[in-house]
Amino acid sequence: MARDFWKLHEDVCFKRAGGKIIWQPRIQCWRDDKLFDYGKLPGIYEGMTDPEIFTELDCSSRIYDYNECFKAVYDDTIQTRTEKKGDVRVSYIDTPLGTVSTESKPSPNTWAWQKTKWWVTNEEELKIYTYIEEHTSWRFDQETFDKIKAKWGTLGAPTMFMPRVSMQRLYVDIMGVEEAIYAVYDYPETVEEYFTALRGCHMRLIDVINESPIQIINFGDNVHSGTLSPELFEKYVLPEYQLRCQRLHEAGKFVHAHFDGDNRGLLKYYKETGLDGIEAITPVPQGDVTLEEVKEALGDMYLIDGLPAIYFDEIFPEEVLVECVHKIIDLFAPNLILGISDEISSTGDIERIRLVGKIVDEYNTKIDAQNAKCDTE
Repeated sequence: MARDFWKLHEDVCFKRAGGKIIWQPRIQCWRDDKLFDYGKLPGIYEGMTDPEIFTELDCSSRIYDYNECFKAVYDDTIQTRTEKKGDVRVSYIDTPLGTVSTESKPSPNTWAWQKTKWWVTNEEELKIYTYIEEHTSWRFDQETFDKIKAKWGTLGAPTMFMPRVSMQRLYVDIMGVEEAIYAVYDYPETVEEYFTALRGCHMRLIDVINESPIQIINFGDNVHSGTLSPELFEKYVLPEYQLRCQRLHEAGKFVHAHFDGDNRGLLKYYKETGLDGIEAITPVPQGDVTLEEVKEALGDMYLIDGLPAIYFDEIFPEEVLVECVHKIIDLFAPNLILGISDEISSTGDIERIRLVGKIVDEYNTKIDAQNAKCDTE
């Protein structure tokens, strides 16, 4: 039987764990690549479901499946349709202002589809997408919540991530980095009108989130300082984070954001964001910041993840991984949800997850003993 990681996850986030931490690795890349390449998982994991894998590994899962509970709803003026043109999938959104479309094709290396045309390629299409955001509302689906809860049980607390904010929305979802950068400088008023509409859409979502039973909220932005300069972060992202955090904290939610890739250029803003913590910061030798620099930047904020994914590959001896685990615990506990920044790769050794879990269990056992001693004194 799986342990009650749901309770431990929430207790760690809301400082009810008495100093204990939680080990919460993500394995989706490893799983998906194995299944895509070989049609099955290796060894004892063959035929296992995701919850069965985490139960076997005796660790918690960060269950972003609960995102499916939040349904975007267009009003009656907006219609969507999809068609196939050979091996290309074309999706359309029709509005009174016009139509936007995106195209994608299958990837030879993964089940994911590769985008070959962005939704927005010019100013007029961004105006159409502004209309779409203005006419989007949200609802919570309790039936979906119950199904996901039944699937995952107590392997982790319900968690969701919000749609990407301002610049990251342009970069990753609708325009791509190059066109988005040009847009900011070529037609800034239209861009800012879009951001205003997007903010309103996300505030409507937050109203639904705050009424939901999900207590742990992520901003799934994939912030990377290699594409998001301090100037753009400070102007367009930081104010949105502060507003979002204020609204979510009013409902008692735990709030963190996903920063991956390079981080050095944005370290100075961590404490200003209003976030409780930051997810997936990747330290050297994989990222561009040291653990000590991350600790100084976060202060008492939570680190979510922290272990370089490459330490799970056999090119690094286990001793390097073990040393890094102890260092992260020493620096960040108890404000720590230990995980892999960002996921174990398809070439990683899945059994190293057990190794980290044993270290975390030993640490938590020590904390329990210390707490018990204090209670008797």
